[in-house]
Amino acid sequence: MPLLDERPATSFTAPRSVFAPAPAERRGVARDRVRLLVADGERGLTHTRFTHLAEHLRPGDVVVVNDSATLAAQLDAQLVGSADRRRPVVVHLAAPLPDGSWVVEVRRAPDADRSVLDAEPDDVLEIAAGIVRLRLRAPYPERGSSPTAVGNRLWQADADGDLASAARRYGRPISYGYLADRYPLSDYQTVFGHRPGSAEMPSAGRPFTAELVTRLVAGGVMVAPVTLHTGVSSQEAGEAPQPERFEVTAATAAVVNAARSGGGRVIAVGTTATRALESAVEVADGGARLVAARGWTSRVVSPADPPRVVDGLVTGWHDPEASHLLLVEAVAGPELTQQAYAAAVDARYLWHEFGDSALLLPAGR
Repeated sequence: MPLLDERPATSFTAPRSVFAPAPAERRGVARDRVRLLVADGERGLTHTRFTHLAEHLRPGDVVVVNDSATLAAQLDAQLVGSADRRRPVVVHLAAPLPDGSWVVEVRRAPDADRSVLDAEPDDVLEIAAGIVRLRLRAPYPERGSSPTAVGNRLWQADADGDLASAARRYGRPISYGYLADRYPLSDYQTVFGHRPGSAEMPSAGRPFTAELVTRLVAGGVMVAPVTLHTGVSSQEAGEAPQPERFEVTAATAAVVNAARSGGGRVIAVGTTATRALESAVEVADGGARLVAARGWTSRVVSPADPPRVVDGLVTGWHDPEASHLLLVEAVAGPELTQQAYAAAVDARYLWHEFGDSALLLPAGR
């Protein structure tokens, strides 16, 4: 993957002991009872629970959610290379491409704790005892784009066999070594997810429940969907996010534009919803408006290319130097982001997809 020219200004260290090891419910906590840190540029920091989200929003605001559902995109495989090299690996299916090939990541077996960086073109991945074979075609998106000096993390691969069917039958949700166990696909779905397509869960939306959405709407806060099918996480420091499929409908564009015209704020749920929204912005006459759009986006929201319609963000907690953190700084500003992360580390908020949440509301919006 290409490298970003920018680096996040936010500085912190999240100890591994605060990585959420399991879904909230399996830790005895209701989905909407995970912790929520509200970082408001005008009112300061508040420690609360996600179930109280509506109390920190205003009538006329619009909350934009990602309606993509999570796929079973992790598969066990055998990597077969030159000179009959053979070893077990884990394959992550990042995305299908228009020409029928796939973007994949090869990771170390058994718990996908790090990328395999010594794969080569024409290496074969045997899945389900060879029912499906993936041949690595070339580094993705192009040769020499890896952030490491020793290999490539993502590959474009050609499938011999029905890979999507094999994933449905033999696959499981993508998970990493910090989790205590493997969990079913239902644990990786949000209340909004009804359009299958995400390799990894759009996790910022996980704490929402139907009851919480009802409270938001009853309080005059609108809820509107966009779609962004997530790829695999940018695991390396400084790595740019990969292109992803998205859609913003005319109906959602109308809701967002009306809210902005009426003085309401646009609160994106997650970096995925932010990326989708900001990929559908039309700038004219010095102003910005949302329009219907769909396709593949390479938009990278950062302080150097800040958001034009997103005013606030509901998000989980991201690793240092991750590209997601640049997006957070672009929405919230580096000072508020630093305050929030310092407070979260100090109060031992839980990190990653099953962890705690933040609501970031920069001043003046």
